[in-house]
Amino acid sequence: MRVMYDEMVAQFVRVLHKHGITGDDADLSAKLFADASLEGVYTHGLNRFPKFIASIQNGSVKVHARAVCSESYGMLERWDGLQGPGNLNAWICMKRAIGLAKQHTVGIVALKNTNHWMRPGNYGHLACEHDCIGLLWTNTVPNMPAWGGTDAKLGNNPLVAAIPHDEGPVLLDVAMSMFSYGKLEKYKREGVLCPVDAGFDAQGNLSRDPAKVLETHQVLPIGYWKGAGLSLALDLIAATLSGGNSTCQIGKLPVETNLSQCFIAINLSSFPDRQALKRNIAATLEDLQASGCREEGTAVHYPGQGMQQVRKENLELGIPVDEGIWKSVLEA
Repeated sequence: MRVMYDEMVAQFVRVLHKHGITGDDADLSAKLFADASLEGVYTHGLNRFPKFIASIQNGSVKVHARAVCSESYGMLERWDGLQGPGNLNAWICMKRAIGLAKQHTVGIVALKNTNHWMRPGNYGHLACEHDCIGLLWTNTVPNMPAWGGTDAKLGNNPLVAAIPHDEGPVLLDVAMSMFSYGKLEKYKREGVLCPVDAGFDAQGNLSRDPAKVLETHQVLPIGYWKGAGLSLALDLIAATLSGGNSTCQIGKLPVETNLSQCFIAINLSSFPDRQALKRNIAATLEDLQASGCREEGTAVHYPGQGMQQVRKENLELGIPVDEGIWKSVLEA
């Protein structure tokens, strides 16, 4: 089943209005959800929308709260999300980081007391639209064991690195686990195994079965001990710069809320050799794509390269949807 983009946005706006998010905020929030699905990130678009509405209903998202600046240190500012909608708070803070970068070349906004930011690639796109490199990450509730451990002590702490490029940005958008929990839930709904090991089952064995990994909450860190270490470092930096909660502290709350996030923008327009930098990026990507391939008929792509084609196809044909989730939105 496919749904046209404008229809998806309209239905999201309608439901958001019913739950207290109105005006331009409703339009932006709806667009951010729909854009995620439009570019193929279905787990953080339509599929995440009912969870967002549930978080409003359980009180963890304060619909009228928006992030505000609490402390300023020149190129770095601390902001307080006041438990407002995570995607709106993230958009506000990424825009502010870009504004600081236009003034100082580098802009950093550290955000505390916010909620799940949905698809973070949206904010990487925003940075690239203003000719900025974007680096941003969040911590999460404990949902991943440290390497060698069995208890969920780390967050899978998604990280985005976005680099402007004329033919579409390089957009790396990854969790510190092999698969996000949204992706595991998708595989479980579809009744398929993960393409590679995803985590540990109840017996402590590596497993590709998403249901078994969801049961244990023992997802596999990317790069094994390296991913676990990177998760910890990202958590500590976000919590320290923002003055907010670490994953450990978030885990003591009744629900996942009051997260800490970092948004860094680097203004490439500040550099006198901007055109040379642009040529070097293009040449590097061309060299990457000229790589030989292990399987005949395949090609090497840079992160984010396929989004343009997915976006074009979904705009023309409609966005593929999980029929059950779409029905729940229509009935909300």
